[in-house]
Amino acid sequence: MSHCSTIMAIIQDNRVETAVKVQDVLTKFGCYIRVRLGLHDAAVDSCTNSGIILLQLCGEDVPVGQIEQELKAIPDVKVKYMTLDV
Repeated sequence: MSHCSTIMAIIQDNRVETAVKVQDVLTKFGCYIRVRLGLHDAAVDSCTNSGIILLQLCGEDVPVGQIEQELKAIPDVKVKYMTLDV
């Protein structure tokens, strides 16, 4: 699991409007994504319009800054990440 120490959190305040654009960015950088976990409040009769995506990024030279920049260019999307020392 070497070079898999970066965790990125993506907050979407308007999932209905941002989901396709966020998915396009994640697909573009998909080879660096080892784990993806999407969280939002969902029920049979309703679903919130906000959500969080957690990513574990892996690779020798993960372009974390570029991924962050492209996601932040999407309105209503916020990004934070941390790299853990292993």
